[in-house]
Amino acid sequence: MQDLWARGQTAGLILKARGETIAIAESSSGGLLSAALLAVPGASTYFLGGAVVYTGRARRKLMAIEAEAVEGMRSASEPYALLLARTAQSRFRATWALSETGAAGPTGNPYGDAAGHTCIGLAGLVEKAITLETASGDRFANMQAFAVRALELLIETLKAQDHPQA
Repeated sequence: MQDLWARGQTAGLILKARGETIAIAESSSGGLLSAALLAVPGASTYFLGGAVVYTGRARRKLMAIEAEAVEGMRSASEPYALLLARTAQSRFRATWALSETGAAGPTGNPYGDAAGHTCIGLAGLVEKAITLETASGDRFANMQAFAVRALELLIETLKAQDHPQA
């Protein structure tokens, strides 16, 4: 958990220093991503809100994404992760939004993904989506790994914005 808190603090301090905001839409990380960002004193200056979007019902009620918008899209996929991130960014009017959607375990999901599979989306000044495969059935370890990797993606992207490649 120390890795998670450390990355939450790093991301939070960067967002604070830049005067930027973030919203979260997470699934199988179960709120750990939001918790890590909220553990930083002064989080209210950058953390606008978050939701655990664990089911289709949550997607409709919390994110207002109807079935038509996800037709033909698997929920634990990069396109779906980007849709979640874009929607969270728009709904909260945030500089950035980070999403996570996967299968924590101990078994896979109904879409054929093995335990330890997640997709992470980032929307903001840059958009990215990545897939992480831990090859583990350890539910809690996967939840932590998913949140850590999401925060790493955010930190990497924020730092790249400060130092663009020539």
